[in-house]
Amino acid sequence: MSFLVLLLVLVIEKFSGWRGRIQRDGLWLGWLDTVGGIKSLSERPWLGILVAVLPPLLLLALLLTILDPVAYGLLALPVQLLVVVWSLGRGDVLRAIGPFRDAWRREDAQGAYHVAERDLGVQAESDDDLLAQVQGTLVWQAYQAFFAVIFWYALLGPVAALAYRLLAIAADQGRQPLLRERAAQLRHAFDWLPARALVLSFALVGNFVAVTRMLLHDLLAWDVPAARLLARAGYVAEDFNEGGLGAKGVASLDALWQLLVRSAVLWYAVFAVWTLLL
Repeated sequence: MSFLVLLLVLVIEKFSGWRGRIQRDGLWLGWLDTVGGIKSLSERPWLGILVAVLPPLLLLALLLTILDPVAYGLLALPVQLLVVVWSLGRGDVLRAIGPFRDAWRREDAQGAYHVAERDLGVQAESDDDLLAQVQGTLVWQAYQAFFAVIFWYALLGPVAALAYRLLAIAADQGRQPLLRERAAQLRHAFDWLPARALVLSFALVGNFVAVTRMLLHDLLAWDVPAARLLARAGYVAEDFNEGGLGAKGVASLDALWQLLVRSAVLWYAVFAVWTLLL
């Protein structure tokens, strides 16, 4: 069933607008604010984040436990599908990056700086730094929106996928600083394994020697942020030549996206073989 859910997720993501209608964060953010408003929990942020995250996870686990034995698990399939689709990232990174690509192709540096800050939250002091940050943003957004969720769903099921997204939203949008900090620390732990798996995927579908040579030291380091590791791995795996304003810079973004697509195909192939063997 897991592989069927993953295939349906891919179909929904690529060929329908259901994701935008399913992904509503208001209930979770409201519950997070409620927990953050309890003084005893706000003073003990580790307890607070656990109190916030555990109830929805336990409710999902209980629901799936009830539905799994019914009709050979067919009733659990739509629940798992809804949970995984909700757990995917918010927004569309390709759409968000489109105005930057257009400005960069036209060699409109001022316009590129403006749309990068407006649409991607990226600021830089030089053209090369701006392009590198946008490249890193593309890889990170694709990872956290898709790869991390798919990884945890395939490994531990929908409860783990939901936990990842709840922590990501809490870390990015939580109003209580201490809860937000603890959520970010837990998310870092959740990112450690799938980020390394994606780096290894980059090595397999990209420049294997360059990736292993440059990132072997950081691959097992706990304190290296996933976003920085993935940005470096993507850059090295594609073996970029000179960038700069114009078509070459845009080509580097296209090459990065193709690297991500090849990695996704590799992951789905591995999951398919894993499903058959199990």
